[in-house]
Amino acid sequence: MPPFNLTSSTPATFVLAGIPGMEKSHIWISIPFCSMYLAALLGNGALLFVVSTERSLHQPMYLLLSMLAVTDLMLSTTTVPKMLALFWFSAGEISFGACLTQVFFLHFSFSAESVILMAMAFDRFVAICYPLRYAAVLTQSAIVKTGLVVLLRSFCIIFPCVFLLKRLPFCGHNIILHTYCEHMGIARLACADISVNIVYGLAVPFAAGVLDVVLIAVSYVLILQALFKLPSRTARCKAFNTCVSHVCVIFLFYIPAFFTILTHRFGQKIPHHVHILLANLYVLFPPLLNPIVYGVRMRQIKEKFMKVFLCSSVHFLKE
Repeated sequence: MPPFNLTSSTPATFVLAGIPGMEKSHIWISIPFCSMYLAALLGNGALLFVVSTERSLHQPMYLLLSMLAVTDLMLSTTTVPKMLALFWFSAGEISFGACLTQVFFLHFSFSAESVILMAMAFDRFVAICYPLRYAAVLTQSAIVKTGLVVLLRSFCIIFPCVFLLKRLPFCGHNIILHTYCEHMGIARLACADISVNIVYGLAVPFAAGVLDVVLIAVSYVLILQALFKLPSRTARCKAFNTCVSHVCVIFLFYIPAFFTILTHRFGQKIPHHVHILLANLYVLFPPLLNPIVYGVRMRQIKEKFMKVFLCSSVHFLKE
């Protein structure tokens, strides 16, 4: 029997089926999804604008927050526009190359955001446990190096997934029961052994995420120990308040992400449309809520936001 010709057995296009069993509700589902996406664009765009225009916010914590906003924009923009095109115009076709590109940037965004949250936990650890050394440790050079680590680690973890998918023959199977392309959703269409894809797709990104969570937990254990040593309750509350926003963002990101990963692999009893809805909310909720959490909790962001946009409004009215 001749070997597979991988070129000929690779489909020219895939077809995204949307949410199985809820096709008649696609238009109604698209309304909250589109609203959340536009709000995420507005919130993260405003956050990036305020941090970039206010020199007083060019500090490690706010630069890391800007990285988080860029990653959130990448996460939602990679998936939501195509999802809305599917819901509105039944434009489910996507080329094989575009599908792999979507897979790469989707999983890259998850890995990058995880590293950034870990870096933000280290920022809080140094600020609370070693405040006198904060300026010396978290320099602009250190932030640039952190950004390079985010890019390099995420690329090294996710790029092999593209090759693991490209090596697979598909034998005419090209309908993806999802609203966007993701690694295992494509791999399951192959007419070949996908054991390597299953192991790598679950073990490597999951292990990296778990490692980040462990390091974040260690940072907060040390932070709590330092807080309990502070002499006054007021000082403890003030120091802890600087961590509340970060803790909220951690829960908003990791809980739906790990729940989606685990239910997608092991939750066979959960209806398929529930899997898809959860996966869609995973790419919408963190980008939507992160700027809201930081905007509400951080006084500097609120003050600078009002200052920048009031000045812009006054300048516009004068013209």
